[in-house]
Amino acid sequence: MIDVVALGELLIDFAAKSEDSAGYPTMAANPGGAPGNFLAALNACGKKTAFIGKVGADAFGRLLLKTLKSSGIETVGIVEDPDVFTTLAFVTFDENGDRSFSFARKPGADTQLHWDEVDLHLIDEARVFHFGTLSLTDEPARTAIRQAIAYAKSKGKLITCDPNLREPLWKSADEAKSADALEPCADRCCKNQRQRGFVPLGLYAGRRRRPAFAGV
Repeated sequence: MIDVVALGELLIDFAAKSEDSAGYPTMAANPGGAPGNFLAALNACGKKTAFIGKVGADAFGRLLLKTLKSSGIETVGIVEDPDVFTTLAFVTFDENGDRSFSFARKPGADTQLHWDEVDLHLIDEARVFHFGTLSLTDEPARTAIRQAIAYAKSKGKLITCDPNLREPLWKSADEAKSADALEPCADRCCKNQRQRGFVPLGLYAGRRRRPAFAGV
């Protein structure tokens, strides 16, 4: 039995560490993607987890797979695609320490997961189905995630969501706000203070504010 299976983005975060005299940053690469980070934390607490998603068949994709495996996360549900690159995110900081994000993602592998590539056996075996929202910006992943949510609901799974708002990835703010097809999907959701008042996909309409994983 799997405690939590997550579907969503895996990517490499490049975080600025310093700048040269011309303002060009020196950046450090780190494994990223909210769903993967969440599973790693659960594994550190003794839970059994699995990931469903897509990376490129490239050096960064292989590095992410190695990192998840070393954290104890089941990776059989991760597809390596030779036709797309692993998604890259670049994080810079202003003088106040506030973050700004840029992405190499046209398209990124996280958005190219098809419904027929989703490992349904992992959902069947899990107590909780968790999804991130970053990959909902583009097809075919948008449809794959929606169908996976419907499948998990049909199997009676607890469904949780971590809305991860990154405005540059949406074509417009209105598109992010108006994409309400998943409104009734999640049983538990988490959002930070910055996301209050701007919640893509209507995920919080009528939802109770409760701890996301109490009792898992």
